[in-house]
Amino acid sequence: MLKKFSPLAVFILLLLTVWYLFNYSMPSYSEDADAPETAFSTSRAFELVEKMSTAPHFVGSPAHSRVRNYIVDELQKMGLEVQTQAGYSLNRNGALSYARNILARIPGDGTGKSLVLMSHYDSAGHSSYGASDAASGVATILEGIRAFLATGESHFNDIILLFTDVEEVGLLGAQLFVREHPWAANAGLALNFEARGSGGNSFMLLETNSGNAGLIKEFKGAAPAYPATNSLAYSVYKMLPNDTDLTVLREQGDINGFNFAFIDDHYDYHTANDIPANLDKETLAHQGSYLMPLLNYFKDADLTALDAEEDLIYFSVPPGELITYPFSWIMPMLLLATVLFLLVVGYGIAKKKISPAGILKGAVPYLISVAGGALLVYLLWQFVLFIYPEYREMEHGFTYNGYYYITSAIFIALTLCFLAYNSFGKTNTAANNFVFPLLFWLLLCALMALYLPGAAYFIIPFYFGLVQLWVMIRQKRPNLFLMFLLGLPALIILMPFVVTFTVALGLKIVFVSALITAFLFSLFLPVFLFFKRKKAMALLCFLVFNAAFITAHFKSSFTEDRQKPNSLVYLYNADEQTASWNSYDRLVDDWTKVYFGEDPVIITEAEEFSSKYGSGFTFKTKAPVVELAEPGIIMRREGEDSLSGTHRYSLKIVPNRKVHRMELYAPRELNFEQFRVNRLEADSVYLGANQFHIHSKRWHNRLLTYHVANRDTLSIEFSLDSEKTPEFTLYESSYDLLENSDLGVKPREKYMMPRPFVLNDAVIVKKEIRFEQVD
Repeated sequence: MLKKFSPLAVFILLLLTVWYLFNYSMPSYSEDADAPETAFSTSRAFELVEKMSTAPHFVGSPAHSRVRNYIVDELQKMGLEVQTQAGYSLNRNGALSYARNILARIPGDGTGKSLVLMSHYDSAGHSSYGASDAASGVATILEGIRAFLATGESHFNDIILLFTDVEEVGLLGAQLFVREHPWAANAGLALNFEARGSGGNSFMLLETNSGNAGLIKEFKGAAPAYPATNSLAYSVYKMLPNDTDLTVLREQGDINGFNFAFIDDHYDYHTANDIPANLDKETLAHQGSYLMPLLNYFKDADLTALDAEEDLIYFSVPPGELITYPFSWIMPMLLLATVLFLLVVGYGIAKKKISPAGILKGAVPYLISVAGGALLVYLLWQFVLFIYPEYREMEHGFTYNGYYYITSAIFIALTLCFLAYNSFGKTNTAANNFVFPLLFWLLLCALMALYLPGAAYFIIPFYFGLVQLWVMIRQKRPNLFLMFLLGLPALIILMPFVVTFTVALGLKIVFVSALITAFLFSLFLPVFLFFKRKKAMALLCFLVFNAAFITAHFKSSFTEDRQKPNSLVYLYNADEQTASWNSYDRLVDDWTKVYFGEDPVIITEAEEFSSKYGSGFTFKTKAPVVELAEPGIIMRREGEDSLSGTHRYSLKIVPNRKVHRMELYAPRELNFEQFRVNRLEADSVYLGANQFHIHSKRWHNRLLTYHVANRDTLSIEFSLDSEKTPEFTLYESSYDLLENSDLGVKPREKYMMPRPFVLNDAVIVKKEIRFEQVD
């Protein structure tokens, strides 16, 4: 009887395992406002988030100083001595602002390195409330430190609380801390709490200039209850241009650290929907579950011993374990796997259970499943974009119904897998059908060992697959429960990436979800090959695909809960005394068609401004000219240097209205010998072995983006080849389009919100600055 129903039992067990794996990696939440004073309370932390996120609090906004004062008050309530570090900061990409960091130090009993707990308190401009990014991080630290101080425990290391400013527009507060604050020199380890969404588990990503072995061993020793991390993400993270405060501490201060960040519900990131109501309390609890054990561990740890020459492979597994082994095992494990594969396949051929022809025959359904599934989902997504062009308005690349499309991708891939093996696999032996998938996986592992070593632990499912192949060679019908257990490592290791990759990089790569699903299916062939009703399984998967796809359709429209992003910018050309309406949108809606008409033509050339995704204006039309105070501009030629053949100049720009941002452009061929902004010079940028500089060895026509904090004067000193004439274009922007009564822009409908990541809802004054007539 057990044998007859074992496929059904195994299938149910598989579903339960998948459910568990999706839910084990983060704590649950229940109301805990009455938790002991010595314990971290998610409810109390959430109250802090609510109080900090009542309005957008980007640098220069009224709420920005209110949030800063609130944090200072909370620290002082704990009896801590608080200081504010203030000053200008200019990064290598030309971002400038006046940052105000908040710091406090809890002295330890020893003389070792300091432990830094950090997050940033500014929100993204100009419409984000910053609840997740990063009031959640600030609240986690405030609540965690309150609980820690309530215990009265002694500690060896100093604990520094660092709440940085101006993170969102260039990591400028972190740079100010590293370069100018005396405490930075003694920092040994930093824990940074961040967000790129509003939910999901918090993922650990470490930062170090050395090998990771020391950090990983200590992280494992701290024993957080719900670790979510792996060395594949670490390898990919090192290859990408990173943009957290912790990156600045590592690069400029050689300070090791851990990032803790969550990315689910990515559609809320940097938008007007980053509000407390959208922050998952389970996610906030997860942040607390990292902070408290790590704080208690590292408060007494030797923070001078974290550097290491060795790198470790690592990945988290349920229930809360971290598996590690050294990089030096990668090649031996690969070579051993290759030898064992040849021996097992050779044994199967000798026993006439495997044949070269059968192996090639087994490649057909595998390639249909893997390549066909990925291609099918890629084409399906292009079809979706054709049917729903409004999805392109989501600057993130992840729609509100994105999880339904990921589900659709998974189940259409499974449908194809079951159909392929039902049609092309049933005339072949199970062992023959499994050899080519194992060989392909081995080749993938070899490539990863060479080019992406952090993913080398993907070889582990291969070893279990070899055992499955051995059993299938020796037994005509192996025990499916045993095959299921041997397949679990593949499920544990690969399943998190089915969803995470697409959430992190956008629905444009949703085919990767299908690809990983097909890989997982192939590693579970020793189970699925013995399912007699593969057509029924394919039908079931197809029904789930349709259910998810249809649900996505019914959730495709924009509502008050799923707001449509749109944009409108007023640009006044002070030299020509003309004005225009501009937008980044691809489609007009009821709000923007008032300015651009029902069917506007997409423009090919327009002004450009720095933004996360490089978005430019798409629509432009004539606008009425209204009175705007132009900036005051003072130009001087200060002298010349006959030896270097250069002239020295000074330029001062004084805002005469409430301004939030200034951008300065110059022809790219103008490479300045010297360029100082508010007495600061930018560092060089290195792309591989190639050195560039935003001012002297330029790759772009933008020179500077100044995020104005206090209507301060922008002072520039520069020198230029005497045969060249300085010329600049200034764009001076304020985020008050809807408040300008002369322009009369009506508020958005409730189902709309400002488009994030771009200069939006802005009144811009454009001004040419030429030095031809300057003596």
